[in-house]
Amino acid sequence: MSRRPLGQLEAEVLAALAGLGGTASTAELVERLDGDPAYTTVNTILHRLHDKRLVSRTRAGRHYRYRLAVDESELVAGRMRDHLRHASDPGNVLNRFARSLTAEEARKLREFLDLPEDGG
Repeated sequence: MSRRPLGQLEAEVLAALAGLGGTASTAELVERLDGDPAYTTVNTILHRLHDKRLVSRTRAGRHYRYRLAVDESELVAGRMRDHLRHASDPGNVLNRFARSLTAEEARKLREFLDLPEDGG
């Protein structure tokens, strides 16, 4: 089994938590993640995400239940902007990204790009 970079696992945990739309325990998140990550690894990731204020938590018996504390789309868009900003050829990156989209994703992107600057 290959190990994921911690940034990738953090993103996967955030996405799983967002997909639940509410609170989740570490065990519930482990079940939703691909690759059978260790409970302790996911728990460590959740503690780091809490320290970064990306998730909130409430005590539930001896454990915590976690909830997304940020807007997932804003978080992912920020990571995409950071990657684009650090690329030597951002235009080429955008071209490759756009060409990798499904027809439905491309349609949605065109819709967003056609909105007025104030977001419509």
